[in-house]
Amino acid sequence: MIQNAKAANMPKDNIERAIKRASDKSTENYKEVLFEGYGPHGIAILVETATDNNNRTVANIRSYFNKCNGNLGTSGSVEFMFDHTCNFRIFPENLDVEELELEFIDYGVDEVFVDDDGILLYASFENFGAIQKELEQRKIPILSSGFERIPTTTKSLSPEQSEEVEKLIEKIEGDDDVQNIYHNMV
Repeated sequence: MIQNAKAANMPKDNIERAIKRASDKSTENYKEVLFEGYGPHGIAILVETATDNNNRTVANIRSYFNKCNGNLGTSGSVEFMFDHTCNFRIFPENLDVEELELEFIDYGVDEVFVDDDGILLYASFENFGAIQKELEQRKIPILSSGFERIPTTTKSLSPEQSEEVEKLIEKIEGDDDVQNIYHNMV
């Protein structure tokens, strides 16, 4: 789990807070809540949180958007602009990538990429269980796995405009309840 967070360039503070929260006995009261809104210059932003106090989290997230010229939206206002995907990084030892891709299409794999760190399989969120089960049955080592929300369209901004959006993202990332942030800014 820590490897996945580091691979996703999650700030060290967020990783440490997540570990602390996971080891805390009171975590049974936490629930996942998704916030949606628009940042400065119409950038769509999704915020995944885990909270034990939804009122506090809503107030905090709303204040970050308001302070940075954005607005918190209603459920469904930007989620449709992102594909909810899963990914698996596997070790490429003795694997024919083309054959693997053809075989795993039946389990929902949409894309396969090869890089210096291994083979990366992308699929729809719903196919996570089937792909994981098949990888385990074939005894293919899973180096990491996780979920992402990938924007279906992106928006380019000037450096000054990007800086305004980054300011909002930094404020949101600083919140203890925030797990992940996704946006459609290039």
